[in-house]
Amino acid sequence: MRVLVTGGAGFLGSHTVSVLLDAGHDVLVLDSPVSSTIVPLERVAELAGVTFGGPRLRFHRADVREPVSYREAVLEFGPDAVVHFAGLKSPTESLADPASYYMVNVAGTAAVAQVANAAGVRAFLFSSSATVYGDEAPVPVGEDAAVAPVTPYGHSKLMAEQVLRDMHEAERRMGVAVLRYFNPVGAHPSGRLGEDPQGVPANLMPFVARVAGGRYEKLNVFGADFATRDGSAVRDFIHVMDLAEAHVATLEWMVARPGEEVGVRVWNIGRGEGVTVFEMIQAFERVTGRPVPFQVVERRPGDIAASCASVDAIAETVGWRACRDTDAMVRDLWAWQQANPSGYAGDSH
Repeated sequence: MRVLVTGGAGFLGSHTVSVLLDAGHDVLVLDSPVSSTIVPLERVAELAGVTFGGPRLRFHRADVREPVSYREAVLEFGPDAVVHFAGLKSPTESLADPASYYMVNVAGTAAVAQVANAAGVRAFLFSSSATVYGDEAPVPVGEDAAVAPVTPYGHSKLMAEQVLRDMHEAERRMGVAVLRYFNPVGAHPSGRLGEDPQGVPANLMPFVARVAGGRYEKLNVFGADFATRDGSAVRDFIHVMDLAEAHVATLEWMVARPGEEVGVRVWNIGRGEGVTVFEMIQAFERVTGRPVPFQVVERRPGDIAASCASVDAIAETVGWRACRDTDAMVRDLWAWQQANPSGYAGDSH
């Protein structure tokens, strides 16, 4: 299978490219000249034993909002499938700059899908988010739950989903799968690939890793008075390698069927199990042997007590389930943190 991966140099994208190559598929990565470094892809090539820029792993710098910058490269590659990761991803940032989120996440998705359609792609897999469910979603959240995003980021993801529904109706040859992620964490077990947030991490796990590594003094736990088993918030964390494998399994299921049969599928990607913030801190201390100092501070506006996915739908159809536990998430993240205390900056170019 020949797969176009937009945003393939990012955290989720690079791990998915790695799993695609290991499964024997050929990849063209499309990524932005502004936000990406090619270092993760060079490491992916090393891990897979392929040549970066060779026939198995090609790379093209382009902006998804400007199809003229990548249409020719995509048509020449002739992909069977697309995984569309490229987009802006901070709910907080989207409140301050909503226009950019709609331009990149909505218009960019439409542009990529249009080029994919012109290339005769049979399977289009879209990277969505559990944020489309909003703050009042039941636990566990099923794919049939009401959608009620509360930030421009969440709205942009939901709008992009609708763009793809409409495009499938216009051209049924291209089947669509929408994967709504919960909380991807961890790293490649080699320690060579991982999450490299710029500045202060907004997510729990990268911050905990930097506290354990001594970069930060302590972790702020936002609220310990939720109606949960230990008072801290509950989230559905999923290992990034499980998430990457979900993408490959979904693509392989899709390309084996006509687009009309695939239609538009929506699936949650999580473990279906909630872990509290305090439990994650304890897991980090247990696995690494390092203390994680913390202080409890006030809840942040909009924080909810619990979020957890119902994950039976994709298991029953595609046959995929997450298989890595919390300790594996911590172990692999810690290996990445120890080997790359400054992220990719050490060999960035």
